[in-house]
Amino acid sequence: MGQAAYERLHEAIEVGTLKPGDRISVNGLAETLQISRTPVREAISWLETDGLIVHEAYRGRVVAELDRQMVTELYAIRLVLETTAASLAAQNASESEIEVLKEMLALEKSLLDDPLKRERQNRRFHEAIYRSAHNRYVLTTLKALQSPMILLGPATASDPTRVQSAYAEHVLLVDSIARHDAEGASQAMRQHLAGGQRTRINYMASRDQA
Repeated sequence: MGQAAYERLHEAIEVGTLKPGDRISVNGLAETLQISRTPVREAISWLETDGLIVHEAYRGRVVAELDRQMVTELYAIRLVLETTAASLAAQNASESEIEVLKEMLALEKSLLDDPLKRERQNRRFHEAIYRSAHNRYVLTTLKALQSPMILLGPATASDPTRVQSAYAEHVLLVDSIARHDAEGASQAMRQHLAGGQRTRINYMASRDQA
């Protein structure tokens, strides 16, 4: 029951049903999930370990929230790691892994009008590139960033133009990997992350002004 509660709460944070800054109530969540409080407490404890829930003075437990400085720091480390992963993928990806990336692109194209499914597909696409790098240390380090990346949420949903440009950047990235162009793949990933960061910061600024 604890695992099931964890998965449901994790998904609620992922899709934005539970938003950054929302207070976490054991009783309220137990009632919503229609389960007892014990598995909810277990799930909350695991989510705290993941960094998705934090304890704040005077407020209690809340869904973790990234401020602009944290987003900037996150993208800085992503830039280092993901450009490296893209370069290594261009050098090391097998033909079957390249075919998988192309198939994932085709699926992504069909999901451009569905923000949630597209965001999940986006994460799977990036994870496939990490694995194609064939470097266990890059993969392990990037996996450690999964929780804060979930907290970023699908900001591109508020910018249809960014959805299209992000897809075009993915196409360029896969093309570079397929041609085993390590420098091209690195530059394509750099461009992609820069576009994502701009959209994220603009989204946060507009939200703060609302």
